[in-house]
Amino acid sequence: MSDSFREVSSVSWFGRIKRAVGGVIFGLLLIVLMVIGLFWNEGRAVQTARSLAEGAGAVVSIGADSVDAANEGKLVHVSGPVTAGSGLADPDFGIAAQGLRLSRTVEMYQWKEESKSETTKKLGGGEETETTYSYSKVWDDSQIDSSSFKKPDGHQNPPMAIHSRAFQIPDGKLVAFDLDRPVLDRIGGDKEFSIPSSQSAAVKAAYGGAKPFSITDGKIYLGADATSPALGDYRIGYELAPLGVVSIVARQAGSRFEPYQTQAGDALLMVDTGEVPADKMFAEAVSANTLITWLLRGAGLLLLTIGFALFLSPIGVILDVIPFLGSMARMGTGIIAFFLAILVGTTTIAIAWFWYRPVLAVGILAAGVIAAAVVYYLGRSRKPAMPTAAPSPGTAA
Repeated sequence: MSDSFREVSSVSWFGRIKRAVGGVIFGLLLIVLMVIGLFWNEGRAVQTARSLAEGAGAVVSIGADSVDAANEGKLVHVSGPVTAGSGLADPDFGIAAQGLRLSRTVEMYQWKEESKSETTKKLGGGEETETTYSYSKVWDDSQIDSSSFKKPDGHQNPPMAIHSRAFQIPDGKLVAFDLDRPVLDRIGGDKEFSIPSSQSAAVKAAYGGAKPFSITDGKIYLGADATSPALGDYRIGYELAPLGVVSIVARQAGSRFEPYQTQAGDALLMVDTGEVPADKMFAEAVSANTLITWLLRGAGLLLLTIGFALFLSPIGVILDVIPFLGSMARMGTGIIAFFLAILVGTTTIAIAWFWYRPVLAVGILAAGVIAAAVVYYLGRSRKPAMPTAAPSPGTAA
């Protein structure tokens, strides 16, 4: 027997109209917020681009063997191996490792609710929704609140007593330079850390819980049988950011590194794994800025479409008195919402360009006008000459 059940709910035509009016208000708010967001995104992109260009022109590559006071306050680029004065350890389970950061991921076996709804329009404008709720046990790294389930009876989750944590070295060294948290937090390269069976004794000594434990596939398993998990069992894995060579672009402050405040507005502090030249780090930052700009543009246009669709939604609801007419209306309002989003979104971006990049915008506009004029005049010059009318017979020469 499937662990699921169905629930049928209905909304009257007047109830749907009331709900659609609320959607209009939310849609208008969403449209306003997206216009502001798209305008802000263009300013953010310009400021970041100018900051990166300023930084690329000011950065000085230095060696890591000594701290030169002549570079104090300058934007510097340095590469070298990172070393740590101490190791890493998870005191809750006695796991020890050498590296920059040891991340513990905890999953608990628990109930999860999923729902699937099917809505049918009724003659007269009403709406009937049939929702199927299904329940299954899954591994999840956060507590699933079973009290909010539609059917909590028989699906109660135990409280999650063990949680994910990260253990990071408080400071480190890059040859002659000191590394503190703002830099260490930006060092990536985390890789899966498989727990060796030789650490079983250390885990047993540190773990004081009542559940039996074992090390399975490089992870700690808290429960009676890893092949047949029970509700409330835990699966604990680790990732390790190893020691290695890093490259940093930042402001030199004594033997430390701080964000470099540009005149354009951004504070620059870039960290990459491996020995990466300064120009490549800036080129990657420029590419990331371009990608973020386009992703935010796309998200803004999508949310604008949703906003306009909500604003126009009462039309479809009103015509749902005859479901066929309502469906046709929603198709039409969806197309209109899309075109309105493109129109408003691109207009907002264009205005932002003129606001933040007036010289470039005017240049592009002028180039476009010139190109259009050239095409127009070339087209006129290539028009075939009109044939001269032949004299009619009998006309005197």
